[in-house]
Amino acid sequence: MKIAVFAFGRRRAQRAHAVVLLALAVSIVGGGVAAAIVGGYRINLTPSEPIGLWRIVALDRPASTGDLVFICPPQTPVMREARERGYLRVGTCPGGVAPLIKTVIAIAGQSVEIGAHVTVDGRKLPFSRLAEWDGKGRPMTPFAGGVVPAGSLFLHSLFAGSYDSRYFGPLPASGILGLAQEVLTYAP
Repeated sequence: MKIAVFAFGRRRAQRAHAVVLLALAVSIVGGGVAAAIVGGYRINLTPSEPIGLWRIVALDRPASTGDLVFICPPQTPVMREARERGYLRVGTCPGGVAPLIKTVIAIAGQSVEIGAHVTVDGRKLPFSRLAEWDGKGRPMTPFAGGVVPAGSLFLHSLFAGSYDSRYFGPLPASGILGLAQEVLTYAP
């Protein structure tokens, strides 16, 4: 009789633990969604910038070189292919992708050349070597280069495997959500 009571009590305790863990998970996810909607917070899980909690800060001026921004990519064939290949995460931007966190390295009117490295107005950009293949052995097609058009930005990340303007070209500045501000991050 004691064995049956013990087994019943153990199952009840396991169910109680499962309910507590489920409630905790729902609270964390719900809190994250609420923080994103109300406070402009985002969690970055990509290696392009430090992993962790970031905040979107309103940008009350035109973006300039050196700005670290959150930006929604446009729904173009290049971006659809990037999503199919798994380069873009699921998120709240049009097309169901997450905003990118990238540094503005060239603005409208600046000349970008793509070779073994990227040059902006004739100056080589550090950490801009192009990859010929992605992590799954698929060929990477670089952007052709040229003058950044009006209303557009050329974006970059120091992370060697970053999918940025070296491959997809300039993005419309209208996609900027704001400046990216680290809140609680970890850089390995």
